Amino acid sequence: MALRLLRGKDGRLTAYAPVAGGIARWTEERPGGPRWTGPRLIEVPGLTALTVAQGADGYAHLLGLRHRQGGGDGPDVDIVHATQFQTGRPLTAWHSLGTPHPKDRGKAQRTGAPAAAVDSSGAVHVFVRNAGRGVSARRQDGKGKWGGWTDLKGADVLDGLSAAATADGRVELLAPAGGGALRWYQPEAGAAYERAEDIPARAEAASAAALASGRDTVTHYWRDAEGRGVLAWRPGAGAAVPLGGETGTGPVAVIRTTVDGHDCTVLAHRDAKSGRLGVAAHPTEDEAAGVWWTPSGRPGTGWPALALDGLGLVALAALAGDGALLVARQKTDEPGLALRAWGRAGE
Repeated sequence: MALRLLRGKDGRLTAYAPVAGGIARWTEERPGGPRWTGPRLIEVPGLTALTVAQGADGYAHLLGLRHRQGGGDGPDVDIVHATQFQTGRPLTAWHSLGTPHPKDRGKAQRTGAPAAAVDSSGAVHVFVRNAGRGVSARRQDGKGKWGGWTDLKGADVLDGLSAAATADGRVELLAPAGGGALRWYQPEAGAAYERAEDIPARAEAASAAALASGRDTVTHYWRDAEGRGVLAWRPGAGAAVPLGGETGTGPVAVIRTTVDGHDCTVLAHRDAKSGRLGVAAHPTEDEAAGVWWTPSGRPGTGWPALALDGLGLVALAALAGDGALLVARQKTDEPGLALRAWGRAGE
């Protein structure tokens, strides 16, 4: 079950998870915790996938794939969007973005889960796998007006697109595909998307993540489909770099922070053998410095999410087997990336 963890403008963290009937939301009572309120159910009948994107303004944009009761030939499917402007406050009304196939219900049912990024103007960019197994995109301008769906082409695209925006406002997209990883980018902020050269590495479906690792650079991470663990790649850096984690499963969580005065990238994933989470860090854009995965938590937790809390500390979150939110935070009395004991939100 996908989990998203974001820090609002007031420094408080919010966790979102898709559940039966909608979205469960937990909110910190104060920046840095440890107490949380929730879970509160945000009702979205038929929601089957969720992503959350955030811009520099702190607004959280929730985008989901919705399947509603249809006729005898299957459900009605669309992409829906709502915005949370302030931590702990209600969302706006849900707005349907339709699908890339407004006139073909059968094709619409094959629309994939959305990926999203917010650029420096506050505009939201949404990407989905379409019925032809290419990629379609739709974007909102800085004033909130949505354009139509654009076919970016591509072929044999798998589930699990990932997107990120650079500080300069460009958006990049990675799409795992049967023969490699496909990539699109904006040559400058606000420009039309352009297709980049494919990356000759097979990415496992639903494992990719993207991080703005420099002012105008995005580093892409994914799990290798042939069992070589987590890989990292960015434009101009040569071949994808293996980061270990061969027994991991599911999506990779990634953030950028300062550890002991050094600009570092922090990764987390779930280990398929032990069922525990694994955490690793390396100097940002210097994967060759080495990556060591450290187990954390008990077996049976869900896929992880990472964020920096209101004190600037790493917060690692996951869902317990009973659906409770588990959180572990970076220690302040030890060097490096040591984490405190896990706690259950609301207890």
